[in-house]
Amino acid sequence: MHVRQLLGAYVLGALARDEDRRVAGHLRVCPDCRAAYLEVAETPSMLALLFEEDLADGPPDA
Repeated sequence: MHVRQLLGAYVLGALARDEDRRVAGHLRVCPDCRAAYLEVAETPSMLALLFEEDLADGPPDA
């Protein structure tokens, strides 16, 4: 599996230890994957700003 497919789980801390190390090592040497990582790196902190009620109600009306 390519590292980009693991980035979501990586930023959420949901990978097994060996996969986590593999992704971290790859990010040190691959600028393209590192850029993709930086795009999603703040996702956990952004999700923490939501309340469960926000998610249960669905998207806001347009």
